This record gives sequence, C-alpha cells and structure tokens, in this order.
Amino acid sequence: MRILVTGGAGFIGSHVVDAYIAAGHAVVVVDDLSTGKRENLHPRARFVRAAIQDPDVRHLLREEKIEVVNHHAAQMDVRRSVADPLFDARVNILGLLNVLEGARQAGVTKIIFASSGGTVYGEQQVFPADESHPTRPISPYGVSKLSGEQYLSFYHAEYGLPYIALRYANIYGPRQDPHGEAGVVAIFSQRLLAGEQPVIHGDGEQTRDYVFVHDVARANVAALGVDYTGALNIGTGRETSVNTLFRQLRRLTGAGAAEQHGPAQAGEQRRSVLAGDRAAQILGWRPQVAVVDGLERTVAFFRDRQDG
Repeated sequence: MRILVTGGAGFIGSHVVDAYIAAGHAVVVVDDLSTGKRENLHPRARFVRAAIQDPDVRHLLREEKIEVVNHHAAQMDVRRSVADPLFDARVNILGLLNVLEGARQAGVTKIIFASSGGTVYGEQQVFPADESHPTRPISPYGVSKLSGEQYLSFYHAEYGLPYIALRYANIYGPRQDPHGEAGVVAIFSQRLLAGEQPVIHGDGEQTRDYVFVHDVARANVAALGVDYTGALNIGTGRETSVNTLFRQLRRLTGAGAAEQHGPAQAGEQRRSVLAGDRAAQILGWRPQVAVVDGLERTVAFFRDRQDG
C-alpha cells in the first residue's frame, strides 16, 4: 500500500512511519521540519519537505499514486493556539482542507486523522470518556481538531471518502520534544537527567491518560485494515497524576530533585482519561505497554541521547 504520512518527521508521525514500513508498506513523508527532525526520518521513506498548506501537496498525492493519507502534521501547542488562533487555524484547518482536496482529486481510499481526545471533549463529565461524550473544546487547538473531524465527516458524506479519527490521549515516549508544551514526560525526563529542577504546575494532582507511542503506532497500522468510518479513542482508561509521574521518573533517573510546585496553568483540565473499548472492538487494539515500563524506555532514550 502507498501511504502519505504528513508530519512524518515528528514525534508520533515518525513512529507511525516506522510501523508502516515494518509492515511492508511504501511511505511518503511530507513535513516542513518546523517541529519535526530529519533524524526521525526512516531511511526507506521518501521525504518531501513541504508545508501541508502548500498547493504542491495536492499534486504530490496524484503523482505518488497515494492510496491512504495518514495526517499527523499539526500546530499542536495549546498555548500558542490561544495566543494566535489564526495561525492555529491556518495550519490545522486550512492545511487539512488542502490535503483533503488533494486526496479527493487523487482517489485516495482512506484518511487516518490524528485527533485529540484530551482536547475535543473539554472538561469531562464522566470518567473515562467514550466517543459519545459531549465535545466542548476549551482551546482553539481543540476547536481545530474537532473542526477537522467535522470536515472529514463532510468529505465522507459528499464524496464517499472513508476516514478514521484517532482521538489520542496523552502520548509519550522516545523522540518526544522536551522543549515543547505538550510533553511533560519528556520535559521531566530531560531535566532530571541533567540535574535540573522540574516544576510541577499547581498541586500536581491533575491526571492524564498516558499512552506509549509504540502502542499508538500499532493503532495506526490496525486502522489500515478495517472498514469503519468515525472517531475512535486511543487511550488506556487509566489516570496518572503529575505527582505520580514525577516520582516515578525521579526514581528511574536516580535524580535527587525535590518535588517543587509552581503556579497552576490557566485553563488546564483537571482530569482527562479516555475509554478505549470501541478501539478494542473495531481495531482489535489494546495498549500493551504499562506506564511504568513506558517511562523506563523513555528515560533510557533520553539517557542515551544525553550520553551520546
């Protein structure tokens, strides 16, 4: 199968590319390297440096005879989306529309879209949230991801283009950017290994559903082979507090840092956890990597990079 992966030099996208190639597929990566890294690129993937808003991306879909589009390219910084919602919309909404138009014109058979269960649901009413939970995003980033799902629904209804929107929980693992806004595991790991003091925002009892990136890549592979259109949560159904996360990482790194707290982040969700029952039913997917094991593998990655 010929697959285009947008954002394929990024944290999650590069792991998806690796999994697709391991499964025997031909992969073309489109990434503008604004946040992605060349070192993440699989050597057997064809790489095209371009922004997803670029009209040439539409031509590329036809020229490469792409069958499936896996769309991971995005502006993913929640705080930047609040500060600059126009930029967020240009990348996440107009960029997606550019790719969808190209996909429609090229006769693509499926879109796999990286959505965000952590933001499209907003403040949860039930725990864990399943796919029927009300969608009330509280940031432009969440709005743009939900808008993406709605545009996908339109293209399916109007043009018969199937899609799966994978609503991710909080993804962590090797290659995550420790300088980004969304990667608390990477941030804590790097700072603890460097002998620096991480700061826990607020009381640290806010919880998230942490999913190891290799499990996420498996879900993207499984999504290739199912006849299903709609949204699927990719989560573990289990909550981990930031305090617990910090203590486990401190133990794994052997750091002596104190548990230091700072001001809470404005607008931060208190709890976020996703039910993965539908993904288990449709994709045959369940998370395999426990948080403690995933954290150990993540710390090993950052330790190797630091030593290298």
